[in-house]
Amino acid sequence: MHKKEVLPVIPSKSMFAGNEDAPVELTVFGDYESAETRQLNDVMKEVMKTFSGKLKLVFRHFPLTQIHQRAHKAAEAAIGAGQEGKFWEMHELLMERYHQLGITSLKAHAREAGVVNKRFLEQLMNSDFGWNVQDDLREGLELGIREVPALLINGKIMEKPLNLNRVTKAIQQELKTAKNSAEGRKRAA
Repeated sequence: MHKKEVLPVIPSKSMFAGNEDAPVELTVFGDYESAETRQLNDVMKEVMKTFSGKLKLVFRHFPLTQIHQRAHKAAEAAIGAGQEGKFWEMHELLMERYHQLGITSLKAHAREAGVVNKRFLEQLMNSDFGWNVQDDLREGLELGIREVPALLINGKIMEKPLNLNRVTKAIQQELKTAKNSAEGRKRAA
């Protein structure tokens, strides 16, 4: 009898868009059934274009399961897709199709995102990535997050509203701070 190989799971905090070494890291805690998370997702797409190469974006899962029954399983599906490098493709499909988050739909979305894992449905049914979603949720709670969406800029929670104008200004300030501290280190050297 063959022993089943258990591969390490890539956590969502390791799945990022943008520049890994960017001076500004944006971390969004969100829920795929939340209209406000979808609005912030649009803001994130815009700032990623505007500040190309200067940002690292991470999406962490914070499903509000008391009001969004399918958000947890959708988060598991995104993490599952991320195991094949398809997190962001799946993420965008889940944001667009927030009203289609049943198991069968999640499998179809995964296929459309380019996931080829033949065990994807089985992994969803077995909640193979459920603990990873719970890790995100726990870390969010430890940071003081209680609602979605939440945005952290370089580890600091940004106050709402999280609109394009306010987020852009906050990023510009962080970039200015990063530039000033880099120049200070050069002068000290």
